[in-house]
Amino acid sequence: MASRRRKPAGKAQISLVVNGEPTEVAFSPHKTLLEVLREDLGLTGTKHGCELGECGTCTVLLDGQPVLSCLALALACDGKRVETVEGMARGAVLHPLQETFADLGAAQCGYCTPGFLLVAKALLEENPSPTRDQIKQALAGNLCRCTGYLKIYEAVELAAARMQGEEAEAKEETLYGRR
Repeated sequence: MASRRRKPAGKAQISLVVNGEPTEVAFSPHKTLLEVLREDLGLTGTKHGCELGECGTCTVLLDGQPVLSCLALALACDGKRVETVEGMARGAVLHPLQETFADLGAAQCGYCTPGFLLVAKALLEENPSPTRDQIKQALAGNLCRCTGYLKIYEAVELAAARMQGEEAEAKEETLYGRR
């Protein structure tokens, strides 16, 4: 049995599974999950946005559910599974959502994209064939200032079709035909 490292004085220490990897991290106890991910673990894909829980830019998956990491105290995440945008790809293979966001131009400046991707991933895991209205509802807590949302909705629809394997060609033709 491996012995635990001593935590530095004045620091909190928790164990997490981050993007599939068991991780122990020591940090100032007042830090949010967003701050620990970015500052202590170097996972900068999760973005600082409003830091008030209103924009969705900092969304991560906590035990598979979308969570605003700017509002989650890191101490409360001990023993949890955290997935960030860095954990979506498998090696050099992008997640279908990442592919369709790129294919359809759903990511303009890209700042809000990690939050959208993770919320959409959670949606597709719960509902593999969502309607446009279900996609809009799921993504309603995420704000984008660049795209106007249409390409984002289309990218989620196309990823769902690709992940289902059925009618993907027809869906791609419909979406690419609208360009």
